[in-house]
This record gives sequence, structure tokens and C-alpha cells, in this order.
Amino acid sequence: MSIERIETGSRMSRIVKHNGTIYLCGQVCKDAEQGIIEQTSSMLEKVDALLAQAGSDREHILSATIYVKDMQYFAEMNAVWDAWVPEGHAPARACVAAKMAREALLVEISVVAAEK
Repeated sequence: MSIERIETGSRMSRIVKHNGTIYLCGQVCKDAEQGIIEQTSSMLEKVDALLAQAGSDREHILSATIYVKDMQYFAEMNAVWDAWVPEGHAPARACVAAKMAREALLVEISVVAAEK
């Protein structure tokens, strides 16, 4: 039962693989000066890229935890999320309001997926 760590730094690994399960570190947008729709889209693009790098895709996401700066953004974030999740492949999900690491960030996601 080996553990594979990809893009490992002193604080975290971007991807950890163990027993056919993929764990992604928290993902945020590329440009925090944008609104919630753009931040959510950008964040999910990064998730797609990391999943592909790890040998998976959004159809294999097992669970997602979404952190939103303020629940006023919940509906707009969900509109992007709902369009992104393949029909019939919705993962287990939690969404909570949270204080972000940087003031401009509006949304962050943590994902667990299965390998393809």
C-alpha cells in the first residue's frame, strides 16, 4: 500500500494517491480579483487539470467540500458547479461558509476522487 505524493512542497502535496483514491489539496481560482462565477469556473478548471494529471476525471469524484466566503454567493457558485458536474455523477458534497486565506478569495474546493 504505497502512497504517491505529486508536486510535494514543505507544506503540502498538490495530489496524494493511495489505494486507487486521489486526494487534491484545496484549489482556488487563478485570479482573485474576479467575481464568484469566474472564481468558481477557474477553480474547477484547476480541479480538471489535477484530476487528469492524477489519472482521473470529474466523473470519478467521490466527494467535494466547498468553502464559500459568504453564503450570499451560494446560488451563483452552485450554478457553475451544476453545469460542471456530469449528469448522473454528482459526488457526495458539503458546502460551508469559511474565512478564506486571502481576503479576495470567494471560494475554495477540496476533492477526493477514484482513479479511472
